[in-house]
Amino acid sequence: MLKKLIKNMDYSLIAATLCLCIFGLVMIYSSSYWVAFNYGREADFFFNRQLIFVLGGTLVFCLSSIFPYKAYMKLTKLILTITVFLLILVFLLGKVVNNAQSWISLGGFNLQPAEAAKIAIIIYLSSILSKKQSYISDFNKAIAPPLIVVGFIALLILMQPDFGSMLILVSIAACILVCARIRFRHVAILGIASAVLMVIFFLFVASDEQLSRFKGAYSPFEHQKEGYQLINSYVAISAGGMEGVGLGNGRTKYGYLPEGQTDFIIANVSEEFGFVGVLASITGLFYIVIRGFIIGLRCKDTFGRLLAFGVASMIGIQSFINLGAATGILPVTGVPLPFLSYGGSSLLVIMFSMGILTNVSAFVNLKRNPVPEDALEKDKPLQPVRNNVASFPYQNKKKPAH
Repeated sequence: MLKKLIKNMDYSLIAATLCLCIFGLVMIYSSSYWVAFNYGREADFFFNRQLIFVLGGTLVFCLSSIFPYKAYMKLTKLILTITVFLLILVFLLGKVVNNAQSWISLGGFNLQPAEAAKIAIIIYLSSILSKKQSYISDFNKAIAPPLIVVGFIALLILMQPDFGSMLILVSIAACILVCARIRFRHVAILGIASAVLMVIFFLFVASDEQLSRFKGAYSPFEHQKEGYQLINSYVAISAGGMEGVGLGNGRTKYGYLPEGQTDFIIANVSEEFGFVGVLASITGLFYIVIRGFIIGLRCKDTFGRLLAFGVASMIGIQSFINLGAATGILPVTGVPLPFLSYGGSSLLVIMFSMGILTNVSAFVNLKRNPVPEDALEKDKPLQPVRNNVASFPYQNKKKPAH
């Protein structure tokens, strides 16, 4: 069975994933060596750590790509329980980074439970909604209970505070709900309710720092303190032109562009590889998202279909928010760019998710291209050929008389 799975995997999806990871390693080294020197580290400090994450992520990808995706249905409660436990543990043992208590330090590495919550929500919603398909139009029975769970986890993330991760998690949940074919009226109600809650949050709950990000995004030159990152992102993007200034020759990474190896790595890509490099990066991400939705559409199993849609939407939404922040379309929320940005928790979760998507694609291809049972038998002994009339009618015929 393992050989059949490996043979039927979507290798274009795997190739796109590996290419983006390798390109991300190159850009992380190019954009972070000055930052490493500034912190008193070796030039390849961030590169070496990311290399460990890529190798670990590759192992996670390989394991999850051969693990039958349907088994996650039985593990849903365990996955959700561990995720909630880690999110609560953040408030007890969490480490504050950039004014957010979102990290748990383990052996020199930082774990961000909010990243794990994204794939946990995908598995949970895919499992619970696939079981409720017979009465999916009943809001109270089918939709309200999982929404309470999603709301509770989103609240834990928002309290850290990590608005960006919360926004991604809620958006993923919304995509899965729509793909689960809930009624349009329920979609409209949930959309209006989300908009009202968002307005209430920014009017009465959001901190001055969170509100200042809107000034930095939409009027950076009038509010240069808040828009410092975006202004320098514009400088890096414009300096690259069509083909860029060359790998390692970018200048904005020398203290002008904070978080150049994480949130604003696409600005460094633009400066050093130009429009061509940005287009190649976005094309790779877009291809993965499209392939994910195609796999979901081809999957006849509801759980597998929702899993594929969930993983594809996670990568698409996270990419859009990151690219939107780097170009001033959206406020800066600290969301990394999938596969390219520095960060272990995000990369491990992304690679685990891609393994699940690859596994779904393998099962989809198996069902689309079934192999005859006789061809799957191993070491089948050769049967002797019988010289009978039915098989060789010419052998027993009498020779014509002369």
